[in-house]
Amino acid sequence: MRRRDADDAYFTRQPIEHQPLGIDTHRHQPGPGRGEGLPRLRVAWIPEGPGKWSRPLRFLAGGRGWVELMRLAPGTKLGLHRHTGEVHAYNLEGQRRLCSGELVGPGDYVHEPAGNVDWWEAVGEVPLVVLVVVMGTVEYVSHDGTVKRRITTADRMADYQRYCAEAGVAPADLVER
Repeated sequence: MRRRDADDAYFTRQPIEHQPLGIDTHRHQPGPGRGEGLPRLRVAWIPEGPGKWSRPLRFLAGGRGWVELMRLAPGTKLGLHRHTGEVHAYNLEGQRRLCSGELVGPGDYVHEPAGNVDWWEAVGEVPLVVLVVVMGTVEYVSHDGTVKRRITTADRMADYQRYCAEAGVAPADLVER
């Protein structure tokens, strides 16, 4: 299977195949003590490069981070990167192989502490879908630690706004209040 480096083409916009997730990732039913819950979101998969899409769910106030669904086609690799804050990732579908060699599958949770540097790739036969909470920024780095690209909450919001404008749809209000 051919590998693709999604981070090298982060800002390219390409047509995507619409593949069902097999789960309803937009529903949030309020429960006891959970208040009103979130409205049902109708946000499309935003293409970010070969084999990589995201679906923003929330942009955290004050530029603290973002929450999104990330989808990678099998064989897509996220290059070497560092997080300035914590990352929480919960696999919904598919598998990924971490740079440590560990396989992470559906129902698995991964915590990355601030400063963690790693890479990983989607493996297997089905697309990988991960619920990700990113605090701080993501820095794609070279092997000597030089920052090649930095992605902030403002960048993610701008990507979402740009995608909505290009698609001719009104953006949902995803900013935390």
